[in-house]
Amino acid sequence: MKRLAVYCGSATPADPRYIELAREVGATLAKKGIGVVYGGGRLGLMGAVAAGALAEDGEVIGIIPEALVGGNGRGGEVANHDCTELHVVATMHERKAEFTRLSDGFVVIPGGVGTMDELWEAVSWSQLGYHDKPVGVLNAFGFYDMLLAFNRHMGEVGFVRPAHQGIIIDDTDLESLLGRMAAHEPIVPIVKMDPKTL
Repeated sequence: MKRLAVYCGSATPADPRYIELAREVGATLAKKGIGVVYGGGRLGLMGAVAAGALAEDGEVIGIIPEALVGGNGRGGEVANHDCTELHVVATMHERKAEFTRLSDGFVVIPGGVGTMDELWEAVSWSQLGYHDKPVGVLNAFGFYDMLLAFNRHMGEVGFVRPAHQGIIIDDTDLESLLGRMAAHEPIVPIVKMDPKTL
């Protein structure tokens, strides 16, 4: 894995553990020679991931929609011009396509609605065969306990096929998660399944 997309929030929670975690993730990836591809902002966990990687001389590629580059005085994101590369794209759709194109996998750390959007798109695209890359969730502080339980529930009910119930690789430890992601074996996507079994 030469580069990983890191999905996380642009907010700064009151609990300092979240920012510390984001810095640690960025620093760890850089120390392992793994480039960071992320949302291109300098705020919240996003900015902390980038700062952690840059402090260790890591590669950081930011991808940010034009509308979010300068902020708007109402909580708008501000582009991080300290990145190794900063790509400004026209839309959120282009941003997510670039995440997938430039990365060898996805690491999801705590975040909000945008992070959920990115996670589920990565999972959905894996199911459909648009990529065959590992999707990792770092379940720090139990943040994703309920999401992971809901993902299991979808499988139990029958909305996620047995072959796809392991797409999300979750772990509470970053080193362990990265090891499991590196050992990832692509699943059989829906488009390659026997239509009689769908």
